[in-house]
Amino acid sequence: MMRYYPTVTALAILFLFPLLWSGWASLEEPSNYLKMAQFGEGVGTYATNSVLVSSMTVAGTLIVSALGGYAFARFDFPGKNLLFLATLAILMVPYATILIPLYVLLGYLGLQNSLLGLSLVFVMFQLPFALFMMRNAFEAIPRELEEAALVDGCGTFRAFSRILLHAVRPALVTVGLFAFLASWNDFFAPLILLNDGASFTLPVAVVSMTQGTFGAIDYGMLQAGVMVMALPCLILFVILQRHYVRGFMSGALRG
Repeated sequence: MMRYYPTVTALAILFLFPLLWSGWASLEEPSNYLKMAQFGEGVGTYATNSVLVSSMTVAGTLIVSALGGYAFARFDFPGKNLLFLATLAILMVPYATILIPLYVLLGYLGLQNSLLGLSLVFVMFQLPFALFMMRNAFEAIPRELEEAALVDGCGTFRAFSRILLHAVRPALVTVGLFAFLASWNDFFAPLILLNDGASFTLPVAVVSMTQGTFGAIDYGMLQAGVMVMALPCLILFVILQRHYVRGFMSGALRG
C-alpha cells in the first residue's frame, strides 16, 4: 500500500490546488468578501435562493425516487419496463435543448420565474439516475425482510417507511447528494428560467460579478464568490462520504 501514497498525494494536490488558489486569491484583500456581500441584491439573497432551490430539489428527488424505486423493484404492473426505460431515456435528451420548451410550459403553469418551477425542472433531470439507484438498492434487500415485517403486522407502507427506507439509507444519501450538487452548482437552467435579479441563484450571481465596468473584472471578489459556492459542497461531501461510498457499494450499481 505504501507505494500508492506518492500517487495519491500527487492527485490530491492536483485536485486541491485550484480550490486553495481561489481561497488565497479571495483572502488577498480582506474587502473582497465585503464587496461580494454587497453585490447586486446581496449575497444573502442569492444564497437563500440557492438553499431553497437545492432543498426543494433534494426533497422532491428523494420522495419521488424512493417511492418510484420501491414500486419498480417490488411490484409488477403493465408497462413497468417500458415506463422505466422511458424515464431513463431522459438522459438521452440534450439538457439545453428542452429548457426553452420547459420555460414555455412553466409559463402556462404559472411557475415562470419561480424557484419552485426551477426546482421541479431539476427534479425531472435527476429522476433517471435517482430511480435507477433506488430501484437497484431496493432489489438488493432480501424480500424475506419485508415479508417478516408484513407477518408481524406491518402494512406495506409501514414496512416501507419503517424498515426498507432505513435499509437503503446509503443510496438515499447518494441520491440526495447528487441532487444537491446538481441544483446548487447549475448555472444554465437558472439563467434561462429566472429573469428577476432578486430570484437569481449563486452561480448566476457569481458569473454576473465578472461583468465589470469596461470589461474590468474584480478577480478577488469573484474568487470570494467561488469559495462561498464551493464550501457547502465540500462540507457536505466530507460529512456524508462514508454513506456516499456505501450507497454505491451496497447494491446501488447492482444489475
